[in-house]
Amino acid sequence: MVVQADEGLTTASVRILVATAVPAERDAVARAFTGAVTEIRLPGAPLSRTAGGWDLLAAGVGPARAAASTAGALTAAALDGAPYDLVVCAGIGGGFPPGAPVGSLVVADAITVADLGAETADGFLPVTELGFGTITHRPPDSAVRAVAEATGSRTGTILTVSTVTGTAARAAALRERHPGALAEGMEGFGVAEAAAAHGVPVLEIRAVSNPVGPRDRAAWRIGDALTALTESFGKLAPALESWTPYDQ
Repeated sequence: MVVQADEGLTTASVRILVATAVPAERDAVARAFTGAVTEIRLPGAPLSRTAGGWDLLAAGVGPARAAASTAGALTAAALDGAPYDLVVCAGIGGGFPPGAPVGSLVVADAITVADLGAETADGFLPVTELGFGTITHRPPDSAVRAVAEATGSRTGTILTVSTVTGTAARAAALRERHPGALAEGMEGFGVAEAAAAHGVPVLEIRAVSNPVGPRDRAAWRIGDALTALTESFGKLAPALESWTPYDQ
């Protein structure tokens, strides 16, 4: 795959892996960078390396596949003696109105899995209340601030779901359990789990393509969200390239 860039960005001083769900999201990120993108073969999913040194991975849809693909890329980099300093889960997603309208950008200050647990007669219990596991990963405050300032994005919880919300009732239930939620996607928690296993900090960034709630395909703005994703990386890349894990 070769993607031509629209704007120039400098070579990254921080080793960054960007994990998206699908190739269309990966290519939207790649369009923020100058020059050709070269493909590197890895088990599971090929890696796309920009001329500026960013590695882009279409990790797959859903938390399990995203975790497996991201873990593979992290392991390959570590074995090669060039481990990553930061993992960024990026893509489009649903936004909870009115906090995250269509076309807005959200950066997570918490990456929370919304449906990992048990349904009981008294309601949903997250896995942590069952006595094991975790449901939230928290990105570095300094990196979240850097992205928000560079892009004008909103900050809040991004929920990871295995089943996309398609009713008003489920959207209301998620907001009741997670009042700080601004957006939902299907990969963030899986990417964060893989990053945590390698001791690498993680971010999640979503361009809002549709409202969370009843499925109304006529209201989706996927093309606009992909364009917003490209524009956001054009702005945030310089901020992240000067960020270091010591800023946490």
